[in-house]
Amino acid sequence: MDVYARMRELGLELGKPTQAGGIYSPVRFYGEKMVYTSGTGGVIEGLSDKTGRVGKDLSLEEGQEMARRCALNLLSNLHAALGDLNRIKKVVKMLAFVNSADDFFQQPMVANGASKLILDVFGEEAGLPARSAIGVNVLPGNIPVEIELLLELKE
Repeated sequence: MDVYARMRELGLELGKPTQAGGIYSPVRFYGEKMVYTSGTGGVIEGLSDKTGRVGKDLSLEEGQEMARRCALNLLSNLHAALGDLNRIKKVVKMLAFVNSADDFFQQPMVANGASKLILDVFGEEAGLPARSAIGVNVLPGNIPVEIELLLELKE
């Protein structure tokens, strides 16, 4: 399956790669076939920016949308680094951090916003990674969600 054709079917467009917010690389290659992305938020140019804690300032559904946007930003960064998203063999691991209210316990449901997008784009064999979803009390810039990925490339 061609990743770009699938994205067109889903009505998804890649934006500009995100800029590093510090001294780090948004995408790092290691070994012969592995790629690790830095944590990326869901700010997308032209869309309203949401900040704050899920369960207090944002609803579960708004948190899921921000996680979905994180996944789109990660794909934009990977496209810039790889030149072709079809080089991705498998999304191995997803780690989601959710800026959560003290009494909010649905971090996995928030992460589903990103997981669904990745699954829809890559299919079950390549796009159903191992995953952790962790609640935190604050994220940089008060963003509601930050996600990072570990990927394996094709030969």
